Amino acid sequence: MIETEAELLTRLQTNDKVAWADFLDLHSPHVYALALRLMKSEADAEDVLQETFASAYKAINSFEGRSKLGTWLYRIAYNAAMMRLRRPDAETVSIEDTMMAEDGRLIPKQLFDWCCLPEKEFETDEVTDKLEQAVRDLPDKYKSVFILRELEGLSTRETAVALNLTEGAAKVRLHRARLHLREQLSPYFTDLAEQGGYNA
Repeated sequence: MIETEAELLTRLQTNDKVAWADFLDLHSPHVYALALRLMKSEADAEDVLQETFASAYKAINSFEGRSKLGTWLYRIAYNAAMMRLRRPDAETVSIEDTMMAEDGRLIPKQLFDWCCLPEKEFETDEVTDKLEQAVRDLPDKYKSVFILRELEGLSTRETAVALNLTEGAAKVRLHRARLHLREQLSPYFTDLAEQGGYNA
């Protein structure tokens, strides 16, 4: 029988060690992936991961279930990353400067709706690098929304909750992020299509 979130929450709030182990196994990969995109190094991402679950453990009894547990964790992780990067000894870098893990690049298909290149052409390093650079160049307030909605796969509502935005504001920022990316990338993909594709 599949456990509901409410049942899992009850077990977590009663400090069920098996439930916490399952919770950690289920959500750690996603929280770490987000932390890696927000932070500059793997070590910092690991610290954010640990801080996120430590904070979740301390705060679980105050969690009321108004959002999904995963969305709640994303919000904790995002705040932990921001706090870490605001420290006086932190490097001056955008909180989302590191966009993708080198061994797990994810390219949102929404970026390709203006061109007709074969899907295999998007698997090249050159195209991937071009897309990642365009996302890195997004204005800061649009990056987080784009990462959570398009790269991490959260719903618009979940993204809004995670970033403490209204759903309307999240939609506006996502729309502007897509327009910005289209404007930046259209010339590149147009040239690529006119050349007959790209051969790796």
